[in-house]
Amino acid sequence: MKNLSLHSMTIEFIKQLRPLFQGDIDLSDAGKQIFSTDNSIYQLKPEAVVFPKNIEDLQLIMQVSNLDQFREIIITARGGGTGTNGQSLTNGIVVDLSRHMNNIIHIDPIKQIAVVQAGVVKDQLNLELKKYGLFFAPELSTSNRATIGGMINTDASGQGSCRYGKTHHHVLELKTILINGELLESAPLKIDEFSSKIQDKTTFQKNLYLKLLDMTLENKEIINKSFPKLNRSLTGYDLPALYDNEIFNINNVLCGSEGTLGFIAEATLNVLPIPKYQALINIGYDNFQNALKDAKALMALNPLSIETVDSKVLNLAKNDIVWQKVSKYFPEPEYPLEIQGINLVELDADTPDELEVLKQDFINHLQNDQSVKRLTITFANGDEEIKDVYAMRKRSVGLLGNVVGEKRPQPFVEDTAVPPENLADYIAEFRSLLDGLGLTYGMFGHVDAGVLHVRPLLDMKEAHSAELIKLISDKIVELTHKYGGVIWGEHGKGLRSEYAPIFFGESYPLIQKVKGLFDPLNKLNPGKIATPDSKPQANLIKLLDIPLRGNFDKQIAKEEWNAFSTTMHCNGNGACFNFDVNDPMCPSYKVTRDRIHSPKGRATLIKEWLRRENKGEQSSSFDKEVYDALHGCLSCKSCAGQCPIKVDIPDSKARFLEKFHQRYKRSLRDYLISNLERFMPIMSTFASLYNFIQKLSIVKTIQKNIVKVVDIPLFHPQASTDLEQFGAVLLKSNLSNLPKSSENSVIFVQDAFTRYFDTPIFLAAIEFVHSLGIKPYILPYFPNGKPLHVHGFIKEFERLRNESSILLNKAAMSGIPLVGIDPAMTLVYRQEYKMKYTKPVPDQSFEILLLQEWLVTWFNTNPLPKNISSIKKTYYLAGHCTERTQAPSSSSHWKYIFNKFGLQLEILSLGCCGMAGTYGHEAEHKQLSAKIYSQSWKHKQQVLGDQFIATGYSCRSQVKRLEHQNIRHPIQVLNEIFKLNRK
Repeated sequence: MKNLSLHSMTIEFIKQLRPLFQGDIDLSDAGKQIFSTDNSIYQLKPEAVVFPKNIEDLQLIMQVSNLDQFREIIITARGGGTGTNGQSLTNGIVVDLSRHMNNIIHIDPIKQIAVVQAGVVKDQLNLELKKYGLFFAPELSTSNRATIGGMINTDASGQGSCRYGKTHHHVLELKTILINGELLESAPLKIDEFSSKIQDKTTFQKNLYLKLLDMTLENKEIINKSFPKLNRSLTGYDLPALYDNEIFNINNVLCGSEGTLGFIAEATLNVLPIPKYQALINIGYDNFQNALKDAKALMALNPLSIETVDSKVLNLAKNDIVWQKVSKYFPEPEYPLEIQGINLVELDADTPDELEVLKQDFINHLQNDQSVKRLTITFANGDEEIKDVYAMRKRSVGLLGNVVGEKRPQPFVEDTAVPPENLADYIAEFRSLLDGLGLTYGMFGHVDAGVLHVRPLLDMKEAHSAELIKLISDKIVELTHKYGGVIWGEHGKGLRSEYAPIFFGESYPLIQKVKGLFDPLNKLNPGKIATPDSKPQANLIKLLDIPLRGNFDKQIAKEEWNAFSTTMHCNGNGACFNFDVNDPMCPSYKVTRDRIHSPKGRATLIKEWLRRENKGEQSSSFDKEVYDALHGCLSCKSCAGQCPIKVDIPDSKARFLEKFHQRYKRSLRDYLISNLERFMPIMSTFASLYNFIQKLSIVKTIQKNIVKVVDIPLFHPQASTDLEQFGAVLLKSNLSNLPKSSENSVIFVQDAFTRYFDTPIFLAAIEFVHSLGIKPYILPYFPNGKPLHVHGFIKEFERLRNESSILLNKAAMSGIPLVGIDPAMTLVYRQEYKMKYTKPVPDQSFEILLLQEWLVTWFNTNPLPKNISSIKKTYYLAGHCTERTQAPSSSSHWKYIFNKFGLQLEILSLGCCGMAGTYGHEAEHKQLSAKIYSQSWKHKQQVLGDQFIATGYSCRSQVKRLEHQNIRHPIQVLNEIFKLNRK
């Protein structure tokens, strides 16, 4: 309320709203900055963001905005914020329905309906529906973060739309808050019951129904002529679907209205039985045009859907976390042939026999038809395999954003739709246009529906890029007209609405009447889709009226842009908004539901902070807001592994902190925690005294209230154990006692945590390799530097890295494998150690393997010792977040090793444990740390007991802290087998 930069009318509006408003109101600079972008090329900062808790809050917003003094207030609804056309961007007030209004109210498996609030995520709904064998059919690539309200507002559809239609085909009833604060409860009406059904509605609502019906009756011919007959037709104000001579359905106007007619608050949806049997045929082609041509013939065989991907997306996928699971479906053809495009053809059936017949029909066609050259044909069978392949397809947008260089794929003509039979010719001309302009691009989409996503690569920091956007947009409008299509076949109009009069033609005045009936004052997301006929002076927003992101990006100093690298290239696709608590992506967002605490939110704030730094526009309040957003980051690096663009917030956080603390004093805690590694060997010599002191109540109180740390780990009783009694050889500081032969030897690189706090794991690793007949050598202890990096001590980290690299290079020259035990610490050597900060990266000829990576290599060439009998037991592995996302094959390596010993190992699908190094020990994070643990780990750990094992020191520490149980590392389980056999 004290923020004087807010427009005075907005300040007064918030004052009026606040006393009765039950949700949250964010007037912070950072909060508004987060909502200034979506997944489009635009950037527009709102004046306030409000987060309603319920329908009453939504009604209150409308009622207050209707007061005379607030007639000019602009209100825009927002869901998942994944729109590619700026639909939810505004310089007014954003109403975010995703934070609180995200409850599944009711599921009726008999009637096959679901009642949900607008903020429910599509995958969240389908996860619940799956328990009943049902699903909500409209499919989206953003299904793990797109909200049902957003889907309704864009009438969303994607893969499978030829079978399942668009969102409006599955909407049974809506609850919508109208401009005057009334609640409109709407459902399809039979025309012979029309008058009686609207009798009890308010005067305003009755007027809506009557005027809309009259308008459709009087303009049937114009409406039918103006709206093209496409699977993906026009988004918004679907007048042909409003009345069909039997049913009047106002919901078909509300669906696709992009928040311009009211707030969609709740929806009753029809849901369908999950297809019982499925298969996916993956076909590789010698060129992309052949993939498009082939789709037409394939559609005649009645598949569920056909998705297509070009070689640019496919090749980017090969360097992504997703490739591990899908590479087998896309084998390399014989050299010199290369796959230039793929079609993913999905089949479904009620019985295995029916599916087999369908598959055989396709196989026969593919074998007999020689009209195009197909290089590879593979099958994915069953739900899980098909999901794996579609996961790659869903990541297409993000993968394109991970190209090298400053030219990045831009969404502005990327969801055009034409009749499928025209698609190949249309795309040939589209490509000719882009080729003629010297642009590269990526393509993927729904060939069965005639929709192909085309993203030209542009550097939006360059002045001529805006001119190209306008030029290409105008040309593609002409081209889609030529081929009987539209420029918005999937992602809505938003800030491309200036083309609406062209496509609606004679129906555009009717569209304006609809807007005028619902929103006569043009307050709801104005300038998009249509202006109201009641305000003839109002204008549609033109394509380049709104500031482009590039306008802001080019104000960042070039050296900072390069230093913060991947974070600067966040394109807003929102993969980090993944709702699934059993996925490691960004635990801080999942636990807070605050987009400030997401990788996208943090990337947005870092960019704005750097821009202001360069322009000399610093402010201590904004500095503090950015610091708070980054301080909530667990530095787990899941974003760096799972984000398709590899946005690395932990690294950017470290760089930010290094700069931030040049102006602002550090806490004592920062110095103590960051340098703890250095003092470990000295402190371990009086471990008993240290542990005794740490257990004193007064010490715990001082630490919590003054130093702000909790649950400090204690030295293990074996921390000072003589390692040589376990068969290890301690290497001298000059490595003079390295063996001359590397055969059957391994060098363990110590980390502070498994060496001093969790010593039994370090000892188990030594014993295990010794039992295999391998000689374990121990590299002299040195600090790894991860805590220094996490807290932004960049210069100190670089000094330590340079010193450590000398020792590691010397050890690597022996040819003996270097192996680390704790995954988070070990992966620092292949990530942070390789990054450039203030000094050049030192020569690094060493490679440090994760324990399981090395063991897999060893077992590939060496037999198990004889007479090893395993315990017949199944174990369940919880991998460390950093390990799972940075080295995605690491968990499967453990499975391979356990199988060697006759043990079953199941890989658990879990989110974050909530500890994440120092995060869980910081007093202000203790409650959130425990809540993160309870979201995913708690139930699994309690159910599985001693069968639950974990690779991460942080993870084991969290279980010990919250469950008072010690859980084992996989190496301890394996070592026990040798011990049992010795007995």
